[in-house]
Amino acid sequence: MKEFFRLLKREFKMFIKNSTLRTVFFVAPLFYATLLGFVYKSGKVEHTPVIVIDRDNTPLSNQLVEMLQDNKGIRVLKYVQEPLSIKDEVIKNDAAAVVIIPSKFEAGMLQKKYPEVNVYINTGNVLTANFATKALQLTIGTFSAGASIKALQKAGMPATRAATQFEPFKTNYITLFNTTSNYLIFMWPAMLAVVLQQVILLAMAVSFAAEFQGGTFVKEYYGMRKWAFPTMLIKVIPIWIFSILIVGMYYFMHMIFKVPMPQGIFNFIVLTSVFVSSASFLGVFISILIPDALKATQILMVIASPAFIISGFTWPLNAMPAFVQFIANIIPLTPFLQAFKILLIQKGSVELTFPYLRHLGILLLVYAFLGWIALKIKLWLVFRYVKPENPKEEDSFEEIG
Repeated sequence: MKEFFRLLKREFKMFIKNSTLRTVFFVAPLFYATLLGFVYKSGKVEHTPVIVIDRDNTPLSNQLVEMLQDNKGIRVLKYVQEPLSIKDEVIKNDAAAVVIIPSKFEAGMLQKKYPEVNVYINTGNVLTANFATKALQLTIGTFSAGASIKALQKAGMPATRAATQFEPFKTNYITLFNTTSNYLIFMWPAMLAVVLQQVILLAMAVSFAAEFQGGTFVKEYYGMRKWAFPTMLIKVIPIWIFSILIVGMYYFMHMIFKVPMPQGIFNFIVLTSVFVSSASFLGVFISILIPDALKATQILMVIASPAFIISGFTWPLNAMPAFVQFIANIIPLTPFLQAFKILLIQKGSVELTFPYLRHLGILLLVYAFLGWIALKIKLWLVFRYVKPENPKEEDSFEEIG
């Protein structure tokens, strides 16, 4: 055990002395947490530019324009005269939509000829397009309903009956989970998990590979040549301990940006611990498999870069091809984010996260086993022809343990 603690102490010193690892592991999470927090701070997109072309310019069309101007979700850019190129105006103003009120709009409504208002949605940015569409549907729908009810009242129908004639039944839309559609709550915590996995994999990429490449492994780890799993623990324990500091920093940032904490904090701690462990052992396995530090880093970044996109957090996993689902399911981030969504956004029962926790547990065991097998083989290959400088060192670890 003395050799184990000597190497563990050495690993901590190496980590702290490595300026690149210090920057990646401590500065990067803080930087990204702050940067992304300010990016999504408003929570939702407001005052989105919308071009309104009023070809009628009558009291009724002006009333519709005023109602659109009162909607805080959009910012109306009114055009009395139609521009030469509507597309160019959309691009120039970065407008999310164009509303065209036709000529003879008021006359058509008074004569019950049902004039058509055309709304062109700029889907160049799907997010702003969705927010603008929702705001326009609400305002234009309200205006249309009010105008229809008012016309029925002018025909002599009582207001209560006019409302039922226009709307024979009511539909109540009740939002569940993140009722304010706050993008900060939805995206920011998930992105922090992405950053955490990224820095763990980056740190683990050089753990064994750098030792193999630098030739220090044979000298330092001769006494541990028969102990593959303890050798793996020497590499991952510093990452686990420093990850606690990162998660603690994330908790502090949650308070700064006023983002709610996940439901069932104990289960969240367990979930995060298994996630960190499984990501660490994935990094260990690749670092042992690829003895070149640069190549190991490149491979792990190839794995980590698309992890969020294919995790099923923003796009349904079942809508992806089977081979993409397979890749997603072998990356620790996927089950973690699915469980995280239940705890943070949906505020669901802790029991609902158990399948994802079990998934993470399986990944942890698989990557730990694969890493152990790979290191066993590596230790045999590296030390098969190496003899101790001091014969007494041969069984030092066994005697002390």
